[in-house]
Amino acid sequence: MKELTKAEEQLMHYLWELKKAYLKDIVEMYPEPRPAYTTISTVVNVLVKKGFVKYETFGKVREYSPILSKEKYTRQSFNGLMNNFFNNSTRQFASFFTQQNELSVEELKEIRALIDDQISKQKSDGK
Repeated sequence: MKELTKAEEQLMHYLWELKKAYLKDIVEMYPEPRPAYTTISTVVNVLVKKGFVKYETFGKVREYSPILSKEKYTRQSFNGLMNNFFNNSTRQFASFFTQQNELSVEELKEIRALIDDQISKQKSDGK
Protein backbone atom coordinates (compact mmCIF):
# COMPACT_ATOMS: atom_id res chain seq x y z
CA MET A 1 0.00 0.00 0.00
CA LYS A 2 1.20 3.47 -0.80
CA GLU A 3 1.81 5.74 2.15
CA LEU A 4 -0.23 8.88 2.68
CA THR A 5 1.23 12.19 3.76
CA LYS A 6 -0.41 13.93 6.72
CA ALA A 7 -2.22 16.30 4.35
CA GLU A 8 -3.50 13.39 2.24
CA GLU A 9 -4.60 11.44 5.30
CA GLN A 10 -6.46 14.47 6.69
CA LEU A 11 -8.30 14.91 3.41
CA MET A 12 -9.14 11.19 3.33
CA HIS A 13 -10.68 11.46 6.81
CA TYR A 14 -12.95 14.23 5.55
CA LEU A 15 -13.86 12.24 2.44
CA TRP A 16 -14.59 9.10 4.50
CA GLU A 17 -16.91 11.20 6.62
CA LEU A 18 -18.63 12.76 3.60
CA LYS A 19 -18.69 9.49 1.56
CA LYS A 20 -19.12 11.48 -1.70
CA ALA A 21 -18.25 15.12 -2.17
CA TYR A 22 -17.49 17.89 -4.57
CA LEU A 23 -14.27 19.80 -4.04
CA LYS A 24 -16.14 22.71 -2.43
CA ASP A 25 -17.61 20.27 0.15
CA ILE A 26 -14.16 18.98 1.03
CA VAL A 27 -12.80 22.53 1.35
CA GLU A 28 -15.63 23.38 3.77
CA MET A 29 -14.61 20.50 6.07
CA TYR A 30 -11.32 22.19 6.91
CA PRO A 31 -11.20 24.46 9.95
CA GLU A 32 -10.39 28.13 9.53
CA PRO A 33 -8.02 29.29 8.23
CA ARG A 34 -8.62 26.84 5.42
CA PRO A 35 -5.88 25.85 2.99
CA ALA A 36 -6.21 27.39 -0.46
CA TYR A 37 -8.77 25.79 -2.77
CA THR A 38 -5.98 25.03 -5.26
CA THR A 39 -3.92 23.30 -2.55
CA ILE A 40 -6.81 21.00 -1.66
CA SER A 41 -7.46 20.38 -5.35
CA THR A 42 -3.83 19.32 -5.78
CA VAL A 43 -4.05 16.91 -2.82
CA VAL A 44 -7.25 15.39 -4.24
CA ASN A 45 -5.57 14.90 -7.62
CA VAL A 46 -2.60 13.20 -5.97
CA LEU A 47 -5.01 10.87 -4.13
CA VAL A 48 -6.69 10.04 -7.44
CA LYS A 49 -3.30 9.18 -8.98
CA LYS A 50 -2.36 7.07 -5.93
CA GLY A 51 -5.60 5.11 -6.29
CA PHE A 52 -7.25 6.20 -3.03
CA VAL A 53 -9.94 8.38 -4.59
CA LYS A 54 -12.14 8.10 -7.66
CA TYR A 55 -14.44 10.63 -9.26
CA GLU A 56 -17.48 10.94 -11.44
CA THR A 57 -17.78 13.95 -13.74
CA PHE A 58 -21.00 15.97 -13.91
CA GLY A 59 -20.56 18.67 -16.52
CA LYS A 60 -17.55 20.68 -15.38
CA VAL A 61 -17.46 19.40 -11.79
CA ARG A 62 -16.25 16.18 -10.27
CA GLU A 63 -17.79 14.26 -7.42
CA TYR A 64 -15.11 12.47 -5.43
CA SER A 65 -15.41 9.33 -3.32
CA PRO A 66 -12.93 7.11 -1.51
CA ILE A 67 -11.91 3.83 -3.13
CA LEU A 68 -10.33 2.45 0.03
CA SER A 69 -12.48 2.26 3.17
CA LYS A 70 -11.26 3.82 6.39
CA GLU A 71 -11.30 0.39 8.03
CA LYS A 72 -9.13 -1.19 5.33
CA TYR A 73 -6.67 1.73 5.40
CA THR A 74 -6.47 1.53 9.20
CA ARG A 75 -5.86 -2.22 9.07
CA GLN A 76 -3.14 -1.86 6.43
CA SER A 77 -1.48 1.01 8.30
CA PHE A 78 -1.55 -0.93 11.54
CA ASN A 79 -0.08 -4.00 9.84
CA GLY A 80 2.74 -1.80 8.52
CA LEU A 81 3.33 -0.41 12.00
CA MET A 82 3.39 -3.92 13.45
CA ASN A 83 5.86 -5.09 10.82
CA ASN A 84 8.14 -2.02 10.93
CA PHE A 85 8.33 -1.50 14.68
CA PHE A 86 7.37 -4.78 16.36
CA ASN A 87 8.69 -7.49 13.99
CA ASN A 88 5.09 -8.55 13.32
CA SER A 89 4.80 -9.61 16.97
CA THR A 90 1.52 -8.80 18.68
CA ARG A 91 3.18 -9.77 21.96
CA GLN A 92 5.87 -7.09 21.47
CA PHE A 93 3.20 -4.56 20.52
CA ALA A 94 1.03 -5.38 23.55
CA SER A 95 4.06 -5.20 25.84
CA PHE A 96 5.09 -1.82 24.44
CA PHE A 97 1.54 -0.49 24.49
CA THR A 98 0.84 -1.45 28.09
CA GLN A 99 4.24 -0.38 29.44
CA GLN A 100 4.80 2.87 27.53
CA ASN A 101 1.32 4.33 27.89
CA GLU A 102 0.12 5.55 31.22
CA LEU A 103 -2.97 3.39 31.28
CA SER A 104 -5.18 3.44 34.32
CA VAL A 105 -6.25 0.25 36.03
CA GLU A 106 -9.73 0.83 34.60
CA GLU A 107 -8.38 1.14 31.05
CA LEU A 108 -6.35 -2.06 31.49
CA LYS A 109 -9.48 -3.84 32.74
CA GLU A 110 -11.41 -2.63 29.69
CA ILE A 111 -8.67 -3.95 27.39
CA ARG A 112 -8.66 -7.27 29.24
CA ALA A 113 -12.46 -7.49 28.87
CA LEU A 114 -12.14 -6.92 25.10
CA ILE A 115 -9.53 -9.67 24.88
CA ASP A 116 -11.64 -12.04 27.03
CA ASP A 117 -14.66 -11.40 24.78
CA GLN A 118 -12.60 -12.18 21.69
CA ILE A 119 -11.28 -15.40 23.28
CA SER A 120 -14.84 -16.48 24.10
CA LYS A 121 -16.01 -15.68 20.58
CA GLN A 122 -13.18 -17.64 18.97
CA LYS A 123 -13.79 -20.61 21.27
CA SER A 124 -17.49 -20.64 20.35
CA ASP A 125 -16.59 -20.39 16.64
CA GLY A 126 -14.30 -23.40 17.02
CA LYS A 127 -11.05 -21.59 16.25
